[in-house]
Amino acid sequence: MRERITLAARAAGRDPDAVKLIGVCKSQPLERVTAALDAGLDELGENYLQEARARFDALAGRRFVRHFIGPLQSNKTREVAALFDWVHTIDRERIAARLSSQRPQPMPPLSVLIQVRLSDEPTKAGVSPAALASLADAVARLPGLRLRGLMALPPPETDASRQRHWFAELRRLGDGLNATGHRLDALSMGMSGDFEAAIAEGATHVRIGTSIFGARD
Repeated sequence: MRERITLAARAAGRDPDAVKLIGVCKSQPLERVTAALDAGLDELGENYLQEARARFDALAGRRFVRHFIGPLQSNKTREVAALFDWVHTIDRERIAARLSSQRPQPMPPLSVLIQVRLSDEPTKAGVSPAALASLADAVARLPGLRLRGLMALPPPETDASRQRHWFAELRRLGDGLNATGHRLDALSMGMSGDFEAAIAEGATHVRIGTSIFGARD
């Protein structure tokens, strides 16, 4: 995977070190995750708090960056604020405010991304592009958080040009926020089937599950 990331980054004229590889652990057995850490993986993505809690307990003593990449409910924010280094799925000011107030001291501010809904898919979470600017302004004011960038789950596409269309749209939205004074430095986009297109459009974090761990049981 790192070789493929390097090739994709160089093809886009980018530094391969600017692209972080997140191993998505969703429903994977602990032995596969441990093997990936032994092989050099150093960032893990978790969709479910209960799974993450058990996995982190089992991996106590291992050092890795912890990303929460699943939907977040109000009753889960306190634990997420304490357990994770990054949250990728902010789409409501209320959730962001809870994370900020519940981030334990003296931990540094929690790095967060705003999830954007790029299409009209009713099953996808995220803020609409029209409401993004006001949410970004609100999140950036919260003292317990550091707004780092944007995340998206675009519609599944098999054509590379269509994949790039959606990723370019997220990049454009991030550039627009930076033009108004934000200092975003992260775009979380791209999974096993489309990460090369995402890298071509500026992804800084790619979320890879199957291509690292194999199919989920």
